[in-house]
Amino acid sequence: MQDLLNNPAVQGGLAPFAVALVVVFALFSVRLAGLAIVAALGTAVYLIGGFAFPPASAQQKILLIALAAPALGIIVDLAFKPTRVAGPLLGLIFGLLVIWVGWNVLKQKEMAAMLAAGAGVAALVAWLVGACFALRDDPVRAGAAALTLGLGIGISAVLSASGSYGQYAASVGAGAGAFLLVQMLLGRTIQAGATFALSAGAACGLLAAGALLGSPLPWYVAAVLALVPVATLLPLPRGGIWLQAIVASAYGGIVSLAACLLAWPEVQQRLGL
Repeated sequence: MQDLLNNPAVQGGLAPFAVALVVVFALFSVRLAGLAIVAALGTAVYLIGGFAFPPASAQQKILLIALAAPALGIIVDLAFKPTRVAGPLLGLIFGLLVIWVGWNVLKQKEMAAMLAAGAGVAALVAWLVGACFALRDDPVRAGAAALTLGLGIGISAVLSASGSYGQYAASVGAGAGAFLLVQMLLGRTIQAGATFALSAGAACGLLAAGALLGSPLPWYVAAVLALVPVATLLPLPRGGIWLQAIVASAYGGIVSLAACLLAWPEVQQRLGL
């Protein structure tokens, strides 16, 4: 059993998916199915054992913020009626947080490089948080975006020699997959809300930023991945939830696949192919 739990595919995919599936089935009736993301990520953190409090590394800070983000999402869902400025404002908050996360890495660079890298990761996080938050009232698109974005970041990070970031991002995708699968099985949508959308956007944005700062994940790969939420906005067929979920996931999956293909030369270069 211990060998099974030590398997990276189980730690970052199968176990997070199973736990998230239970959470969605248990909580969708009380409109808290969005906690699937934190359930999946928390499972991966527990199995991988890469977290400590207080957090000492950039990765541990990322995990702390990502695990805390659902609490803010619940508050937004229960206490506020978000306006148009809510998404950009939340994006700005998390964009600034990533500077704190990566400060020890950023300060080692020359001034011009530090400013460029800091602005780049802040913009990436702000965009992904805002773009995912905008999908909060569309559970199918929100689930498809988080699924394909998490898997895209995960595979790209692994290809760029950042295995732990890859596992954590894949767990986010697994949680979103569970959220989407339950809708497909029920044949109807379930609430995503800020609890799901903010959790997914913050986790994916921060993990992508961590992979950019801590490993050779190319910036152009991250730029392509940032288009995943936009791709899911393409028209969906009028069929059932099954068909809509598959088509929306295909839209996001094509963009994620393109990003992964762009990351492949990094593997060839490391292996001398």
